Amino acid sequence: MSTSAGATSSMSANLPTGQPSRYRWVVMSTIFAAYVVCMADRANIGAVLPFIKEEFHIDNFTIGAISSFFFLGYAVSQIPAGLIMGKKGTRAVVSVAILAFSLVTLAMGFTTGAVMLLALRLLLGLTEGPAPVGMTSTVNAWFPPREKGTATGLYIASTQFAPIIVPAIVIGLAQAHGWRWVFIWFSIPGFIMAAVWWFIVRNRPEQSKHVNAAELAHIYDTSEDPTKKKVTFRPIPWLDKVIRLRDADTLDTNGKVLKSWNIWGDTLAYFFMNNVNYGLLTWVPLYLVQARGMNLSGVAFIAAAPAVGGLIGSMLGGVVSDRLFHGRRKPTMLITAFFAAVMIVIVINAPDNIPAIAVSLVATGFFLNIGWPMFTAYPMGLTNNKTYPFAISLINSGGNLGGFFAPIIVGLLLDSSGGNYSVAFSYFAVVLVLALLVIFTLVEARPKATEHAVGAK
Repeated sequence: MSTSAGATSSMSANLPTGQPSRYRWVVMSTIFAAYVVCMADRANIGAVLPFIKEEFHIDNFTIGAISSFFFLGYAVSQIPAGLIMGKKGTRAVVSVAILAFSLVTLAMGFTTGAVMLLALRLLLGLTEGPAPVGMTSTVNAWFPPREKGTATGLYIASTQFAPIIVPAIVIGLAQAHGWRWVFIWFSIPGFIMAAVWWFIVRNRPEQSKHVNAAELAHIYDTSEDPTKKKVTFRPIPWLDKVIRLRDADTLDTNGKVLKSWNIWGDTLAYFFMNNVNYGLLTWVPLYLVQARGMNLSGVAFIAAAPAVGGLIGSMLGGVVSDRLFHGRRKPTMLITAFFAAVMIVIVINAPDNIPAIAVSLVATGFFLNIGWPMFTAYPMGLTNNKTYPFAISLINSGGNLGGFFAPIIVGLLLDSSGGNYSVAFSYFAVVLVLALLVIFTLVEARPKATEHAVGAK
C-alpha cells in the first residue's frame, strides 16, 4: 500500500474531530515566493536587453536567441526531473535547483559577450527546469481536489508578480550601476529560498510535524462526518456537452501518460500559449521603445502592464474554475485562448497614447492568464500523485518550447519586415487560435467522487 493510501485508510478508521491546521497554506506561500524568484531570474533579461543590444551591437535575431536559449534548457531538463521526483520526491530536487540557477544568475553578471550570455541562458534553463515540476507536484500532493485550481492559480500568479516589479528594479539598477549588476543582485534571493524550501516543505503532508490529523483528512478528502460526503461537482448540461465531459480512467502508469492524447493535446495547447506569454515578456519592452517611442523610464512601468492583468487573471481563474465551474478546467482554458487572441488584435491597433496602450496590455495579460493555471491543473484530474510529476514534466517541456521558438520567430519577423511589430505580433493571434482548436479536442475528466448524503436516493 502506498504512503498516501495508508494515511487515508488510517484517517478513515479514526476520523479526526479537532480543528485542522492550515500548514498547506504556509507551503503554498513558500511555493509562491520561490517561483517569484524563479521568474525574476528569467524575466530580468527582457528589461536589460536594450542595454545589452547597445553594448554588444547585436541584431533582433540574436536578441531573440538570448531569450530563447533559456527555454531550450528549461524544456530539456524537466522530463528527467519529473521521473526522478516521481520516485524520490520534490524536496531535495527543488532546493538544489534553486541553488543551482542562482549560481548561474550570479555568473551572468560577469558576461563579456553575446555568446557567453547565450550559453549561460541555456544553463539557467537547465538548472531552473526541475523547479516548476517540483512546485506543481507539491501543489498536487498538498491540496484536495476542490482546492487544486485555487492553489494552482496562486502558483501561476507568482509568475506574473515578478514581471510587475522586475522591469523598474532592473532598469533602475542598470542605469545606476550597469546591467551586469542586475544579475549579481538578483542571485541573492535564490540562495535564501533554497534554504527556506528545504526547511519548510516536505514531499508529502503526512511527513510534516506541522500538519495535524484533521488537515490530513481535509487534504485527502476524507470526511470528518461519516454521514456525509463533500459535494464538489454539479452537472452543467450545456457546458458539459461543449467541453466533452467524460468518465476517464486514471493514468496510473507513465506508459499510459505517454499514450494519452489529453496529455499531448494539453502540451500542444500549452506550447501555443507559451509562444504568446514569453514572446510578450521578451519583446514588450523593446516594442514600447521602438514602435511606440517611449523612453526607458516610461517603459519600466508600462512593460509591467501585462503582468498586472496576468496577476489578477491567474488568481481569479483558479477560483472561477474551482467554484463557478465546480472543478472543470477546460472552460477557463477556452476563455483564455479566445479572448487573448482578441486582445492581441486590439493591442496592434491601439491608438498611440500611453493610457490606451497600458489598458490594452493589462487586458491582454488578464485574458491570457485567467485560464493559464488550468493547463497545469488539467492533468491533475487524469493522473495520480505517482504519475503527475511525469505528466506535468511532459507538458512543461513541450509547452515551454514555445518560449524557445517565439522570441526567435518574432525577431526574424521583425528583421524581415523592417521592424514592423504589427506583423510580428499577428503571429501571436494565429497561435492563440490554434490553441483554441486544440483545447476543444480534449476530454474534461469527470471527478471520481461526487457529493451526496450517505443513504440519500
